[in-house]
Amino acid sequence: MTGDDLVIETEALTKRFRRRTALNECSLSVPRGRIAALVGPNGAGKTTLLRLLAGLSKPSEGGISVFGKEMSTMNVELRARVGYLDQDRPLYPWWRVREILEFGRRINPAWDTEFATRHLSRLDIDLESRVRDLSGGQRAQVALAVCFAKRPELILLDEPASALDPVARQDLLHDITELFADNESSVLMATHAIDDVAAICDYVIILSQSRVVLSEDLDYVLESHRFLSRGLDDGVPVPRGATVLQELRTTREVTYLVRLAMPLERDGWRIERPTFNEIAIAYLRDQHRSTPAKSEFGEEAGATP
Repeated sequence: MTGDDLVIETEALTKRFRRRTALNECSLSVPRGRIAALVGPNGAGKTTLLRLLAGLSKPSEGGISVFGKEMSTMNVELRARVGYLDQDRPLYPWWRVREILEFGRRINPAWDTEFATRHLSRLDIDLESRVRDLSGGQRAQVALAVCFAKRPELILLDEPASALDPVARQDLLHDITELFADNESSVLMATHAIDDVAAICDYVIILSQSRVVLSEDLDYVLESHRFLSRGLDDGVPVPRGATVLQELRTTREVTYLVRLAMPLERDGWRIERPTFNEIAIAYLRDQHRSTPAKSEFGEEAGATP
């Protein structure tokens, strides 16, 4: 994949805050035209990474490329092509919705007023309402409308569905997919809710303990991982080319969650497909071990090719 095919590319990206390392040598790439998920627990470095990609913060080390150009806090032209929605959704609570849209129009040359008003009208959000009087879901929708009305080519969303009830959360995720389709943008959405990923995303990045542990097309992730099970007394080693991420034992059998590097021969194994939730949790748990688990052939578990 060439640089022209990528919307985001980082190389050994590191960010330190005094004694704390928020990101540690993170290398990743995101193809253009995708809804990509940035998955990880709270404190993993997701917000730090998004702020670096938006040009709102300077890296301590490493490089950031957006649309094939170096991103920096000084690159105003490149930053204008990126829309960033903070997880706190900073909207002035005493402003009316129409005032927020007018402010957005004044500071963004490519602002699409018709899009913003149409989107909010469809959701029955009164433009004369003050932000403080809106529900959590409505405030999230106003913030999302402001972000997309800027007509950015890359949209960075930091926990856009956090603190919403299940219905509002589902509605917001559905609207993100519709807005994505209408805008022809690329989206990177940070979330700690793994279920959100399978619902709307087609590319996934897993961030744990300040490091990237997986960065792949979601379909490829699902096709390259399997559960392998057989009896405890069989004594058969894990097949070559299978990297063990997780081992589960009962009184009668052992089950491995593995990442495959080559076609797998059944050879007596019971093979099942894991969900993305199960895969992601295995990678996140593996990062908390002091010593990486190994397969029968000495391969490190959780190593990303």
